[in-house]
Amino acid sequence: QVQLVESGGGLVQAGGSLRLSCVASGRTFSSYAMGWFRQAPGKEREFVAAISWSGGQTYYADSVKGRFTISRDNAKNTVYLQMNSLKPEDTALYYCAANRRGGNYVYTTPEVYDYWGQGTQVTVSS
Repeated sequence: QVQLVESGGGLVQAGGSLRLSCVASGRTFSSYAMGWFRQAPGKEREFVAAISWSGGQTYYADSVKGRFTISRDNAKNTVYLQMNSLKPEDTALYYCAANRRGGNYVYTTPEVYDYWGQGTQVTVSS
C-alpha cells in the first residue's frame, strides 16, 4: 500500500507561482509512474501532468503546457508540480496519483492510477 500526501497549495494572485509537493510512503516509489490531476467545483477531474518512473518522460495538458513543470526526486519519495503564471482558471483541488505498472511510460487517464492523495487546494485570485 502506498500513501500519498500533497502539500504546497494556497491562495495566490494571478500571475503568481506555487510549488506543490507529493510525498509517498513505501520503498517502491521509484518504480511508479506519477501524475497530477485537478478538480474544480462542479467539474470532472482532469489530467494536469505526468512523469515516468525515471523522470525521463513527462507529459502535460495543453492548458498548462509551458507554465507548469512536473519533476521527481526518487531519493526523497517526492514528486513536484511547479506552477508559474497562474490563472484564475487553475483554481482547483490538486491531487497526485501513483501508477504501479512498470515501464518508462506516462499515463494521462485517472482510471489507470492505483493510489491517490487527499488533495491540496489551489486558489488563484484575479
